[in-house]
Amino acid sequence: MNPALDDLLHRLGLGAGVLVRVDATEGSVPREAGTWMAVWPDALTGTIGGGQLEFQAVREARVWLDGGAPIDGVRRFPLGPSLGQCCGGVVFLSFRRIAAADAPALRQALGAHLKPVALFGGGHVGAALAQLLAALPFAVRWIDSREGVFPPALPAQVEVEHSEPVQSAVSGLAPGTRVLIMSFSHAEDLDIVVACLQRLRTRDDLPYVGLIGSKTKWATFRRRLEARGFSQDEMARITCPIGVPGIGGKEPEVIAVAVAAQLLQSLDNG
Repeated sequence: MNPALDDLLHRLGLGAGVLVRVDATEGSVPREAGTWMAVWPDALTGTIGGGQLEFQAVREARVWLDGGAPIDGVRRFPLGPSLGQCCGGVVFLSFRRIAAADAPALRQALGAHLKPVALFGGGHVGAALAQLLAALPFAVRWIDSREGVFPPALPAQVEVEHSEPVQSAVSGLAPGTRVLIMSFSHAEDLDIVVACLQRLRTRDDLPYVGLIGSKTKWATFRRRLEARGFSQDEMARITCPIGVPGIGGKEPEVIAVAVAAQLLQSLDNG
């Protein structure tokens, strides 16, 4: 789940709304197909990109909520002079009236786009990343070998797991999981990397495996991995150091921003 979906489900318990979704697009547009917002009599949840497109969609949805004629089918919105936007593309919007009975279906449909992330390590950087990723299109599985390291209150998008030995959790990850490795010890980090490389060798279904650390740490790991029989091509599947370059600072929150940005970049690659 994510914060917007949490808010939608909460507001459904208070009254009806209209779900507005980007059904399809042509050319240059503010948001991609699948983007949604929920319109309530006095509030909005989510966004389809702002500007006049969103303003007009909200206005039409509220007319429907206020007793106006239902909006049938998919509406076409050219983003040109008539709408006061110069993107030049076309957005096709669907409108659907929603109520409390729709909550289970909406929970599944609107949460399905979240990409799985396995975050190994309950330290300061891991905690900062778990909070940040919960506001992004990721479902986080936060894993540590130690008991009692996770905070008591977590976003609904974050699921915690105790695994001993910690690397045993790798085999049960969902296909397509992006893996972040930042445990409390280099020995555990190495064990997790080995488990990921073994899974990549047999199943090749982890699109991103990132290891926190310096170039020196990675050089040491490479020698140890080579001694275990992993090839140069296999080791090239590990990203270390992690995080987009050019972001300075060692604070956990700063590192988390750089790593989250790199994960978002990886979405274009699978």
